[in-house]
Amino acid sequence: MQKKKEPKIYALSRCNIVMRFKDRAEAGRLLAKALAKYENEDVVVFALPRGGVVLGNVVANYLHAQLDLLITRKIGYPGNEECAVCAVAEEGDMICDSNASRLDQEWLRARAEKERQEAKRRRQVYLAGRGSAPVENKVAIIVDDGVATGLTILLAIMVLKNRHPKKIVVAVPVSSPDAAARIRAEADELVALDVPEYFMAVGEHYEQFPQLRDEDVIRYMNQQRT
Repeated sequence: MQKKKEPKIYALSRCNIVMRFKDRAEAGRLLAKALAKYENEDVVVFALPRGGVVLGNVVANYLHAQLDLLITRKIGYPGNEECAVCAVAEEGDMICDSNASRLDQEWLRARAEKERQEAKRRRQVYLAGRGSAPVENKVAIIVDDGVATGLTILLAIMVLKNRHPKKIVVAVPVSSPDAAARIRAEADELVALDVPEYFMAVGEHYEQFPQLRDEDVIRYMNQQRT
């Protein structure tokens, strides 16, 4: 039997070691093992689509837990869409960084509504419009494929707090140090496989990091219902 390859480790300097994963599936397997202590708990895994669904599917199967979605949408800076200035949830909740006040507020409101409608569309497409799984007095584990600014996960934490889980755990393969600090302040626990001192973009921590389509998310969610 061929020996399973471990994630590659890249030394950028003597003080900065960066972990790279083969793909989201491998990252999900490693993350699931790091969450093994919750295997006998009453758990709901909440994946952030699209990328987080691959990992969430692996984690939910490993923990014998229900998989659900938390659909939060990033609002990027004008001209730099990959850098989040705000995040909005399908219910209308929104969180922003301090720079949001410098933006045109009419533009921001319009963009927030556009992203909220996209979040609602995704729930309808991915879950046939069904509501979220009950999580009161359960362990809620939020899973994504990585964290840069942390706004979408911070919003997910805020949304879940209103549903009164017993505990909120955030589980990611990689996070920037700033985002990790903010998440630790809001969640009950952060499980991060790597928090490199010099964080690269999330995709740079993977050898394979393809964009996912709606069809991919639907396939993973259907696997949970079979």
